[in-house]
Amino acid sequence: MNNSKKSFKKFLLLWSGQLISGIGSGLTSFGLGVYVFEQTGKASAMALVILLAFLPSLLLSPVAGVFADLYDRRLLMVLGDSLSAVGLVFILICMLRGEVQLWQICVGVTISSVFASLLEPAYKATVTDLLTEEQYTKASGLVQVAGSAKYLISPIIAGFLLTVWDIKLLLVIDIFTFFVTVTATLAVRSGLASKKCEQAKTFIGEFKDGWGAVCGNRGVLVLVIMTSVITFFLGFIQTLSMPMILVFSDSSVLGTVETIAASGMLVSSLIIGILSIKRGFVKILTVSLFCAGLFMAAFGLRENIVLISVSGFLFFAMLPFANTSLDFLIRTNIENELQGRAWGLVGVISQLGFVAAYALSGVLADYVFTPLLLEGGMFADSVGMIIGTGSGRGTGFLIVIAGVLLCVTSVILYNLKSVKNLEIRGDLCITG
Repeated sequence: MNNSKKSFKKFLLLWSGQLISGIGSGLTSFGLGVYVFEQTGKASAMALVILLAFLPSLLLSPVAGVFADLYDRRLLMVLGDSLSAVGLVFILICMLRGEVQLWQICVGVTISSVFASLLEPAYKATVTDLLTEEQYTKASGLVQVAGSAKYLISPIIAGFLLTVWDIKLLLVIDIFTFFVTVTATLAVRSGLASKKCEQAKTFIGEFKDGWGAVCGNRGVLVLVIMTSVITFFLGFIQTLSMPMILVFSDSSVLGTVETIAASGMLVSSLIIGILSIKRGFVKILTVSLFCAGLFMAAFGLRENIVLISVSGFLFFAMLPFANTSLDFLIRTNIENELQGRAWGLVGVISQLGFVAAYALSGVLADYVFTPLLLEGGMFADSVGMIIGTGSGRGTGFLIVIAGVLLCVTSVILYNLKSVKNLEIRGDLCITG
C-alpha cells in the first residue's frame, strides 16, 4: 500500500510537469493559429500547420514506442521535451529577423513534432509502470486534465496576451516551460526505466511484438480502427472551430470561448479522477460519443457566441468519458511488457483519422462549402435559411455534418460484439 502511494505521488510529480508543458504548447498552438489565419485568411493554411505539427509525431510514434520498451523512459521523455523546443526557437528567430513566412512556420512545427514523438509512448507506458490497475482510470482522468490545459487555460491567456503583445511572447513562454517539465521528469528517479528483456531482440522483432499485441486481439484491433473513424470527425471541429469564430470575432473573444468550452473537459475529467469508472465502459464510450456528436452539430449551427460556448462546453465534457473508456479497454487487454510498443501503434492507427481530417477539412471549407453558403450560393436559399450565410457558414456546415456522422458511428460501435467482449477482461482486472 505504501509503495502504491509513493508511486502515485511520483506520477503526480510527472503529471504536473506535463500540465505545465501543455499550457505552454497551448499558447503556441493558439498564437500560431491566429497568426496564420490573420495573415492568409484561409482555413486550409491553418489546417496545413496543424497537419505538419501532428503528422511527424504520429508516424514516428511506433518507433518511439519500441524505444520506450528498450531504453530508459525517463531519458526519452527528457529528450522529447527539450529537443522539441528547437522548432519553436527556429520560428522565434525567423520572427525576430522579420515577418515570418508560412513555410518557415511549417518547418518549425515539423521539427518540434519530430522530437515530441519520443514523449507520448514513453509517458503512457510510464503510467502503467507506476500505477496499479485500480489506479488507471483515476490517472487517466488526471492525464486528461493536463491534456485539456492547452484548451482550457492557454486560450484565454493567449487571447489576452495577443491584445497587449504579439506571438513572440507566447513562443518565449512556451520555450521556458520545457525547463520546468524536464526538471519534473528528472526528479522522478525510479520506476521509469524499461524492464530489460531476458533475450535481446532486433528492432524489427520488437516492432512485430507490438503489432502482434494490437492485432492478436480482434476486439482491440476493431476498437482502434473505429477510433480512427471517430478521430476523423473530431478533426473537423478541431481544425475549423478557430477560423469559424475568427470570421465574426477577434482573438480575445476566441480565447474566452475556447476556455469556456474546454472547461467541460476539466469538469468531467475531475469527476472521473475523483469517482473513477468501475464498469460499463462500452456503454459509456458509445453514449458519450453520441452526445458529443449532437453538441458538435450544435457548435457549427449558428454564429452565436452563447450557443457556441454552451455546445462547446458540453462537447468537451463528453470527451473524457470516451477517452477513459477507450484507454481502459485497450490497456487492460495488452500485456504490460508490450505497452510501449503497443501504444505507439495504437496511436498511429487510431489517429490516422486526424491526418485525413487535417488534410481535407481546410480545403473543403475554403473551396467547396464556403462558396455554397455565400450570398447567392447554391445552398444559400436552403441550408442557408437554417444556419445562415456568409464566409464562415460553410465551415460551420462542415462541423454540423461531421457531428451527425459521429452520432451514426457511435451507434455502429455499440453493436460490435468484439468490442463488447473487451469489457470481460476489464471486469476481471477490477475484481481480480
